[in-house]
Amino acid sequence: MCYQLSSCAFIPRAISVQLSTNQTSFKSDRAQRVDHLTKIPRSVNMESLQNGYLFPEIFMRECLYAKRNPHARLIRLGIGDTTEPIPDIITSAMAKQALALSTAQGYKGYGPEQGNRELKRAIAETFYQDMQVKENEIFVSDGAQCDISRVQMLLDDSLSIAVQDPTFPAYIDSSIIVGRGGRFKAESGKYKKIVYMKCGAENNFFPNLSTTPRTDLIFFCSPNNPTGSAASQQQLKQLVEFAKANGSIIIYDAAYAAYISDESPRSIFEIPGAKEVAIEISSFSKFAGFTGVRLGWTVVPEELLYANGYPMIKDYDRIVCTCFNGASNIVQAGGLACLTPQGFQALKRTMRYYMENAKILVDTFKSVGLKVYGGKNGPYVWVQFPGLSSWQVFDQILERAAIVTVPGTGFGPAGEGYIRLSAFGHRECVLEASRRLTKLL
Repeated sequence: MCYQLSSCAFIPRAISVQLSTNQTSFKSDRAQRVDHLTKIPRSVNMESLQNGYLFPEIFMRECLYAKRNPHARLIRLGIGDTTEPIPDIITSAMAKQALALSTAQGYKGYGPEQGNRELKRAIAETFYQDMQVKENEIFVSDGAQCDISRVQMLLDDSLSIAVQDPTFPAYIDSSIIVGRGGRFKAESGKYKKIVYMKCGAENNFFPNLSTTPRTDLIFFCSPNNPTGSAASQQQLKQLVEFAKANGSIIIYDAAYAAYISDESPRSIFEIPGAKEVAIEISSFSKFAGFTGVRLGWTVVPEELLYANGYPMIKDYDRIVCTCFNGASNIVQAGGLACLTPQGFQALKRTMRYYMENAKILVDTFKSVGLKVYGGKNGPYVWVQFPGLSSWQVFDQILERAAIVTVPGTGFGPAGEGYIRLSAFGHRECVLEASRRLTKLL
């Protein structure tokens, strides 16, 4: 459905982007209202996060628009949150597991921190056929974003990192929090210690590795959020060879892999030798509609070794057992139902629905002569507006078409001049958005 703007009580989930912040005002407010201070200094790493939040900024602009236009019907194509119902074969499995907890025979307490063995086997068989990924290398979790932070704990905070530009901000923020980012440089929109690998249309959304300096860690997302592009077999082969030559580790985010429709790899482990240099993180959120249910997994191969030969999987297992009590057994029952033949077929229908939405949006922008990317192997559409800033485009589309998008600059300096639209919407909203955009543009 589309949304009537009667109030602004809902605050969307936040991701970070550099915005202007008023530190003087913050200090003044604090001085007026605080009666006691501890002697604990603030973390210098948290102080390095001198940035605001993208979605609260978007939310604020929505609210201002709503006050001026109380009867407008807003279409939200910004945040990448799923909207279609979860198939009942999956929710029934979760309901059955929940009801069983009220019986002596069906009650279960703690499960293995690493995840239900049956679910781990199903993940291996569904997503890693012929890749020699073992059950014990799969760690079931409460979602990919949590696993990004757990992987950060696994690796020393002195290690250097590289990210795609544009990129999903959690890689940068979690790196800064553990001390790898350095200070923010306002003139460039970048953090001092982070290598930004430009991935634009001019290089097919894949970094020029011949000019990329060596780093210890390489964060890489395919299909990419925000651009929707998927790396090819040859490109990932180059990436694995680059990591091997430099003794680096790839942190590979495959959260959107189930949406790939061509021959692009769905896992980094399709590339020979990748198990020696890569960790893969994935999620049920986007292909199964589990954004609010929370379930994901991480693969740490036995072949992945520290410089001294010690297996990283042993340390990751220790981190998981220390910081996590395991995913909910109710949710894991739902995950297992997702990977049955009937459950997965039902999910494929939902994924096709979202990708049909993406095609509608892609065709809309192409029809007015704009350059548009994505929408083929991922549920995001990445549109270029030459000569305009991302926030200018965002404001114009909001003010004149009542559509919420995401300014590309929120994903890094290379996103300037672009906007991202999510295909995770109801069909009637996407069609209405298409009509409005065609009229506007």
